[in-house]
Amino acid sequence: MDAERNRERILAAARRLYATEGLGVSMAAVAREAGVGKATLSRRFATREDLISAVFADRMDGYANATAEALADPDPWHGFTWYIEAICAMQAADRGFAAILTMSIPDAKVLEARRAESYHGFLKLIARARATGHLRTDFVPEDMIVMLMANAGVIAATADAAPDTWRRLVGQLLRGAAAPGAPLPPMPDAPDAAGLHRAMIRWARSSTHRP
Repeated sequence: MDAERNRERILAAARRLYATEGLGVSMAAVAREAGVGKATLSRRFATREDLISAVFADRMDGYANATAEALADPDPWHGFTWYIEAICAMQAADRGFAAILTMSIPDAKVLEARRAESYHGFLKLIARARATGHLRTDFVPEDMIVMLMANAGVIAATADAAPDTWRRLVGQLLRGAAAPGAPLPPMPDAPDAAGLHRAMIRWARSSTHRP
């Protein structure tokens, strides 16, 4: 019973830290947040990859489910735009998951299997959306990775000062992917100028301290 409680405390602590600070959080920081010793953490999760896999298993299930739901949409173009918005919203809700979607963790085999499943589904989604004539013919799977990387960067830079900025980015990205005349969701409002300015200052200051 104690072992199971410790496991749940560790997972809850890791979720909190990964969601707010990203995947750079150390195992020691997770142990402190959970109120357990490093040895206890190591017994439950021998490696960082083991912990990440356990924390994000449900998120990756959600990612795979979103792919399946988009493919089930009778309107392939609507399914495509809904999918982009849904996945970017998942990133915005959890900074750790934002990183997971744009990096490979070979030792996290369960996560990588779910990612591969979702990727193959996305290839079908692209093909179906292209067939409608609404998705640009030069849109390639790598463009989705670029979208997610851009969204992850915007989320990290603006999360505190202008947290809805990512919505505007997604609106612009969809317009870049759409063929002329394609129906699109309404364009989200531009971010608050003052909040965006604060985010830019913070981002510039953090950049000057990077090696």
